[in-house]
Amino acid sequence: MTILFFTLILLCGAFSAGLLGSLTGLGGGVVIIPLLTLGFHVDIRYAIGTALVASIATSSGSASAYVKEGITNIRLGMFLEIATTTGAVVGALIAVYMPTNVVAIIFGLVLIFSSLMSFRKKTLYTEDSAKSKLAAQLRLNNSYPTAEGAVNYQVHHVPGGYFMMTFAGVMSGLLGIGSGALKVLAMDNIMRIPFKVSTTTSNFMIGVTAAASAVVYLQRGYISPGLCMPVVLGVLAGAFAGSRLLTRANVKWLRIVFSVVIGFLAVQMIYNGITGKL
Repeated sequence: MTILFFTLILLCGAFSAGLLGSLTGLGGGVVIIPLLTLGFHVDIRYAIGTALVASIATSSGSASAYVKEGITNIRLGMFLEIATTTGAVVGALIAVYMPTNVVAIIFGLVLIFSSLMSFRKKTLYTEDSAKSKLAAQLRLNNSYPTAEGAVNYQVHHVPGGYFMMTFAGVMSGLLGIGSGALKVLAMDNIMRIPFKVSTTTSNFMIGVTAAASAVVYLQRGYISPGLCMPVVLGVLAGAFAGSRLLTRANVKWLRIVFSVVIGFLAVQMIYNGITGKL
């Protein structure tokens, strides 16, 4: 296989990853890493480094739109980034010394969890009487715009959300994915933030978290420009196309199909990890 042909295949695969990731909310990393490791037999550490660079690019592009619309809770995101970046550096350091087959098994398990989380019921939270003193002191409570006007909401259980974010950061640094499912779980289920705010704030944080992890992988030489260039271009193009199709596509069926594919990839990653093929 020539370098040009390899680059074109990788570009097409990255486009599909960005497209599916944008339509389902799981991110392109959950497809990019299995594509590189299972399809091209790339060392999983190089695959993770590539996925981290792609996460920085996609998050930077889409987060700006949500911030402009006033949906993202910037103050909350910057506060929780302390937890995620700390965890990301720890996770990246662990990944450098952890056997690749163990990383593959953990990655497969997280893929299964992420696909299941995509079907969770979206709960709507609004302002109520149960107020968090810590959230008020940190001025984390906010509002977001809707067609009917601004909706106020309260942030709850700040310490619990902070610790969950630390764990999400560790998984992000260890596996090279945004860990969006864990971040949304922390903000949506623990901190009881409206789903739209939690997803956009998570997207705002992913780039910073990935950048913290990428520094460790870069120092260790696990980021290859030859892999990163076509993947970043493909994922960005796919994410842009997905955002345009999102209003017309049947997202419910897309989630079902994508979750089946992710489940198959997860089983393959776990199997190859157990048998020592990765």
